[in-house]
Amino acid sequence: MAAWIFIVFGLALVLSVPIAGSMMLGTLTPVVLGGPGASIGQLVANSFGGADSTPILAVPLFILAGVIMAEGGISRRLFNVFAYFVGKLTGGLPCAVIMTCLFYGAISGSGPATTAAVGAMTIPFLVDLGYNKTFVCAMVATAGGLGVIIPPSIPFVLYSMATGVSTGALFLAGVVPGIFIGVCLMAYAYYYCRKHGEDRQKIDERLTELRSAGLLKLFRESSWALLSPVIVLGGIYSGAVTPTEAACVSVIYSLIVSLFIYRTIKMKDIIPFFNKAVKTYAPLVFVIAFANAFGRVLSLARTPEVIRLFIAENFSSPWTVLTIIVVLFLFLGMVMDTGPAIVILAPILLPAVKALGVDEVHFGVIMVCCLSIGLVTPPFGLNLFVTTSLSGIPPMTIARQAVPFILAFGIALLLITYVPWFSLVLLR
Repeated sequence: MAAWIFIVFGLALVLSVPIAGSMMLGTLTPVVLGGPGASIGQLVANSFGGADSTPILAVPLFILAGVIMAEGGISRRLFNVFAYFVGKLTGGLPCAVIMTCLFYGAISGSGPATTAAVGAMTIPFLVDLGYNKTFVCAMVATAGGLGVIIPPSIPFVLYSMATGVSTGALFLAGVVPGIFIGVCLMAYAYYYCRKHGEDRQKIDERLTELRSAGLLKLFRESSWALLSPVIVLGGIYSGAVTPTEAACVSVIYSLIVSLFIYRTIKMKDIIPFFNKAVKTYAPLVFVIAFANAFGRVLSLARTPEVIRLFIAENFSSPWTVLTIIVVLFLFLGMVMDTGPAIVILAPILLPAVKALGVDEVHFGVIMVCCLSIGLVTPPFGLNLFVTTSLSGIPPMTIARQAVPFILAFGIALLLITYVPWFSLVLLR
């Protein structure tokens, strides 16, 4: 029965049926074939049950907070802080862009949102300073993927919801891997700038203009943006709020800062922000709803147990299994969005890797890191299309320029996969 479910699901995807529709067709397969416990009523109940969840509210709220902060100009203030300190160094401004993506990821929790917010400001800025436009777009597209690794991360919330693993533990586990990947990306940015050179005269002129205001004024303007992730994550780890409540705090904080402190948005802008957040979240909620029913049908067909036994009988080393899974998710990232891949496959694969001694939090970090590379790999790479809309450069042109960044990301991924310390050090 499990084989037929996956065959129908796969055929639907090949025929370009949307992910949610493909899962629905796969879920209906046991009903048509007369499988155990399968009924239309059960499908409807499981679908509504998948969407009726308090923890899932964190996802649209973090999306909304990211929209408000992007429109509120927070990314520009973050970039100014990092540029002030590292701009004088070789490759300093490209590294400041990557640092901004790291920090903005701690606000938005979304890769495309991070790419859009940071790229809209930094791409034209760096191009005016003489940097190659395609290089800058490739860097922003790749570094934007850090937005789903650095907490608060929407994919971590989805993984937690699908598997029952602590959201707070996942958030904490994503900090060191996210920073390490960012350092690897900065290493290549430094190498590129050292090899191809920079227009230091233009850069120094802009930095002199930035520094003329003084460090105190810069920090006064940027402190509210810098405090955002501290308040949200500090509230979670101190136990003051749950991740869902932290998402509410993030929305309220972003509104207060943008409306009354920076005054970069007006009250009339709030409804359009809501509309934008809903349009972003609406497709995902259908996927989550049907993924719950899809997972229930797979459980009735004993799919997780079959996969666990297959892996146990054919592989004895957890590292071999992790290698296969990394390759699988790197491929899936090219053709499937991060959210659907996690809610579909995490509950299926987790029992098998846990049986081999792989920590469930570490496995979640591996999944999210693999799929974040998919944000910049064609044909599906969302970040490529975001940077295309910002620059007018074709996605494949950006993708070719992004290959060295992807390789740097891949090196970091291998170390994170085979050295659990990166994921678990802050949990000990």
